[in-house]
Order: sequence, then structure tokens, then C-alpha cells
Amino acid sequence: MENIRIVSLIASATEIVCVLGMEKYLVGVSHECDYPPSVKNLPACSSSKIEMDERSYAIDEKVKAIVQESLSVYKVDADLLEALQPTHIITQTQCDVCAVSLKDVEDAVCRITSSQPKIITLEPNSLADVWNDIKRVGNALGIPEKADSVITGLNDRMQNIAVRTQQTDHSPTVASIEWIDPLMSTGNWMPELIEMAGGVNLFGEADKHSPWMTWEQLVSKDPDIILIIPCGFDIERTMQDIPFLTGKNEWQNLKAVESNNVYVADGNQYFNRPGPRLVDSLEILAEILHPDVFQIRYEGSGWIRLQV
Repeated sequence: MENIRIVSLIASATEIVCVLGMEKYLVGVSHECDYPPSVKNLPACSSSKIEMDERSYAIDEKVKAIVQESLSVYKVDADLLEALQPTHIITQTQCDVCAVSLKDVEDAVCRITSSQPKIITLEPNSLADVWNDIKRVGNALGIPEKADSVITGLNDRMQNIAVRTQQTDHSPTVASIEWIDPLMSTGNWMPELIEMAGGVNLFGEADKHSPWMTWEQLVSKDPDIILIIPCGFDIERTMQDIPFLTGKNEWQNLKAVESNNVYVADGNQYFNRPGPRLVDSLEILAEILHPDVFQIRYEGSGWIRLQV
């Protein structure tokens, strides 16, 4: 095992490697890998072609233009990969916009002849897929028992929350927003998390990609709770684009706004990363939806109440 050299090109995969106790074998990461903080000292093997400090609409337009031309949103540094001599490279096929794609890695690896790394491809569309990905990484690294133990521990934490929410007598309706302009709801594992946290998911389907939505649809559903978690944005970055929502004429009349139940959470660190911290994401949801049942632990760091 001492000869293992891992390059992880997805933030969630980096967290998986670390939770499996294999951080010491990481030799390179993606430009987005920042947890645990110690991995930020490793060489970044990728970069983005998009500036994330622009407005949501401008980012969306640039991403669409790049993808429409069958190009990648990210660049992989093939020369750095060659220098790092990885034995394993972890990538994904779930979304070409969210992280480095399999094609990016294959193109780079074609120029690596000496280390001939094994490519581990993840495709998380649901909670079950996330557990399977942890198992896949564990198997590839020769630690299947550790992967099983980690998965059991994560599942136990989730089931404990689900059992407690089933005992509540209130199931608020939830609109979870993954992009502000244009509006996009959450999909994939988020509907599962909302249901486990004791809420009723209004938009998006489990195991399916996040769908676009209209402002009229949001107004029509009039949710009890609005959760805003743009993909790749932390709380501070999300707040820059909040006026796009709060400036709408119907905003003040929404039930969630009138009851002061609009929340901004760190989508980048939690909800948008299909790895072990999806359990933390569920804990965040549970304390937002049922503050009378769950201890408030993440307020201020993982989420804030939007003052409207």
C-alpha cells in the first residue's frame, strides 16, 4: 500500500479518501478541493475556465456556451499529473459542469505513459450511489472493510435523524433552490434528504438531475420553507445574488417570507458535495425544519436565516 499515489479531481472524492483514512496517500487534488483544510496544501491538478465572482446569470450563460461547443468547463494539468506519478486518479461522470469529467481525465492520461494510473469513476445521483462510490473507492484502494464501516456509520447517523423526524407532527413544504438566475431546483439526493429531515419536497426528483424552474412555479407552490443553496457557492457568495429573488414583486407575499422561513446554506461545502458530509447536510436540514427537536449546531457556519 505504501506505493499508492492518489490524485482526486473532485472535492467530494477527496473527502471520501480522507474519511477512509487514506489522506496520506493523496499527492494531488482539484482546484476546488478544500476539505479537510490540510488538502489545500496539495498541488491543484485542475483549473476552471469560468470566473465564479460574476453574477449567476453570466456564469450560467458562459457555462452553457462552453458546453454547447462540446468543450470542457475545466482544464486538467497533464504535465503536473505526469510529475506526480499517480497510481489512482478519481474523477466523475455525474456532471460536466460540477467537476472535472472522465473525458478530461482520459485526455490527460493519454499523455501519461510512465505511471499508467487506474481511473476510478464516480457517478452519484442518489444517496445509494454515494454509498456505492465510497465502496468503489475503498475496493480500488484495497480497504473494502473500512469502506463498509464508514458507510454503516454514516447510514446510522442518517437513520437516527429520520426516526426522530417521523415522530414530529409537522411536515413543512420545502422549495430547495440550486441556482438563482435562472432558477433551478435541486434534484439527485436532495429530495431524499428533505424527506428524511421531515419535510415535503416540492421540486425536483430523487435520482434525477436538478431541473430548471420558473418564478411562477415557485409562487404557485408557495412553500413553507425556502432553502437557497447554489451549486459551488458559499453563504457569502450566495448573498451577492439574493437581490434577484428579493426584488421580485411577489417575494414579500410568499408564505416562507412572511413567516421568516427563508434560509441560505453553504451549498458548496455541504449539499452539493456527494460525499460523507451529506450526513452533515441532513443534520442542517433537520435543525432548520425542526428546531424544536434538533440541537442548533450549524447556524452561522453552515446556514443563516435570511432577514427579509
